[in-house]
Amino acid sequence: MSGFDGLVLREQRHLKWRALDPLENALMVLCGVAITGFCVLVMCDVVTRTIGSPWLWLQEATMTFFIYGIFVGVAAATRRNDHLYLAVLAESLTGNWRLFFELFNRSVVLAVAICMIYFGYLNVLDGFTSLRMPSMMPMATFYAAIPLSGILVALFTIEQMVNGWHNGFPNTNADERRLSL
Repeated sequence: MSGFDGLVLREQRHLKWRALDPLENALMVLCGVAITGFCVLVMCDVVTRTIGSPWLWLQEATMTFFIYGIFVGVAAATRRNDHLYLAVLAESLTGNWRLFFELFNRSVVLAVAICMIYFGYLNVLDGFTSLRMPSMMPMATFYAAIPLSGILVALFTIEQMVNGWHNGFPNTNADERRLSL
């Protein structure tokens, strides 16, 4: 059985900077808080509507937990290398071909992160023109999750690219990783 260093698997340690481990831990806690908050608030919304006395603010709070949970989860999954990317081909290769495909995959993720930052920022600016009901807060409070997630995804992708370039990428195949979990 493979060991672990906090939340970081030993076979992935060479792709990660220890300085970012507390950030990963915080993102994992925030994911748990968002999932729990979402589930509890949906249950409260159902109960209050069933008894005929709905709390209107619950839908807004539920949507906030849902949106932030998704985008915080995207960043955490990127750091943990648990996201969906074109890994099958890269994992079957070795040497320079493996390095090329791993860097190519992460370059695609980085391009998506840059789009999230840029277009998310534009959405945030536009979000100040419309308000959330019933709180009357700007929609930008929802949209802020997009560029924030993009920044974290870009940071974690660059981290993996730099460390993968210097230290190489793991040679374990997907079956061995699944068995170790």
